[in-house]
Amino acid sequence: MTTPPTHILNHLENISTMYNRLILLVGPSGKGKTGVLREVEGKTDAEYINVNLKLSEQLLDLTERQRALQVAKLTENIVENVKKEIRLLDNIEILFDPELKLDPLRLLKNISRNYPMVVAWNGTVNNGYLTYADTDHREYRRYPAGELLIVKTE
Repeated sequence: MTTPPTHILNHLENISTMYNRLILLVGPSGKGKTGVLREVEGKTDAEYINVNLKLSEQLLDLTERQRALQVAKLTENIVENVKKEIRLLDNIEILFDPELKLDPLRLLKNISRNYPMVVAWNGTVNNGYLTYADTDHREYRRYPAGELLIVKTE
């Protein structure tokens, strides 16, 4: 059985020809996504980014309205300022905060046009759909998985 890091490394070899250079590492919380990202970081020219930490530092002094207006650009800047070729994004939960009025997947896809990215996604893939959170959770999202490059942790 091929492990998630091997799948990711294989995809990274071919990702430069894709419109969106985005690989989603999908699995429930606590299933080893951070470890996989760290392993990929050690084997490639990649940098690990804790999105919750970096973004919350920048949003701290902004009003709620300013946060919603600037969160996409701030996230892009965090990814852009990495000096390595590949960006490994972990702890992206902040992007799902309803008060930020953001479509997290759209934002990640847009940023990945310029940079190859592997993103740890807390969720599942079932019946052709990518989900984030449970259906009764305020941050719940559901997307068609068809055109997404997904590696499952399980």
